[in-house]
Amino acid sequence: MTAPSVTAAAPAAPALPAAPPAPSRPALDWRIRFAALSLIWGFSFLLIKVGTDGYAPFQVTLGRLLSGTAVLAVAMVVRRERLPRTARTWGHLAVAAFFLNALPFSLFAFAEQTIPSTLAGICNATSPLWGMALSLVALSEDRPTRRRVAGLGLGFLGVLTVLGAWQGFSGLDFSGTAMALLASLSYPVGWIYVRRTLAGSGSSTLALTGSQLFVGTVQIALVTPVFTSAPDGFPLLPTLAVVALGALGTGLAVLMQYGLVTEVGPTTAQMVTYFIPVIATAAGVAVLGEQLNWNTPVGALIVLAGAFLTQSRTRTRRTAPRTSSLRGLSR
Repeated sequence: MTAPSVTAAAPAAPALPAAPPAPSRPALDWRIRFAALSLIWGFSFLLIKVGTDGYAPFQVTLGRLLSGTAVLAVAMVVRRERLPRTARTWGHLAVAAFFLNALPFSLFAFAEQTIPSTLAGICNATSPLWGMALSLVALSEDRPTRRRVAGLGLGFLGVLTVLGAWQGFSGLDFSGTAMALLASLSYPVGWIYVRRTLAGSGSSTLALTGSQLFVGTVQIALVTPVFTSAPDGFPLLPTLAVVALGALGTGLAVLMQYGLVTEVGPTTAQMVTYFIPVIATAAGVAVLGEQLNWNTPVGALIVLAGAFLTQSRTRTRRTAPRTSSLRGLSR
């Protein structure tokens, strides 16, 4: 949304430009923007659900990426950002776009054809868990601690609770749930790849993000005609949902997160991750009338508690601050 979302496995992006001597204060307090970002990403799963009522999953993803790319393109023109210059950078961006945009966006769209948006939002919350598990293998600086290992185990216990494992997963659409979990796994794979390949590329965060979205749009544009036929029409509500999903959830939200990380730092900005499944669940129940069994919210709280523990860091060693780069494209 998801998301992806700000997690421990998020990339150490190229450093943000140094702040000017007297930066202008944003018109809106960061807490208001934080709340708006949480709402936008939380409602993304509802918008995906509405979009798939009128369009094929690949078409939802294509419309989402087109709208999001348009927003970031305007931002890049206004800020006079330059596109990456080297073929090597564009090659890395193609891989990042696949794992952070094309693949997870499509998987969530396919998943929500058969599972509720509430379940998709909760599956998205497992990204920090996947990220921690992968980073222990792929990133030498991420060392396991008892707390983080406990958080990983607790988080996956929460997943089993959400899925109703003690009932033999009865009533659960296995394929849809598996696609949502695979989408959540795709985000940290992409984050780790970006962290290892694009740090120090010389391009700004906004330039890399906008370029990545453009490449992801091209990837989906090539695939969509092969697996789908042209829609018979453009139904109003699904069309508005897809445009809002891209312009707000994939475009504007990235700019908002970019500003939050610059103003209050990545540690505070990443807390938005824990509000997304709560808002997604509330939206699915209140707006779409989706049914909610007791184990879904209980399991979601356990997942979030585990994810929180996996983000904990020891304070005995100072580390260089991390900035947010392409992670905001996970929702």
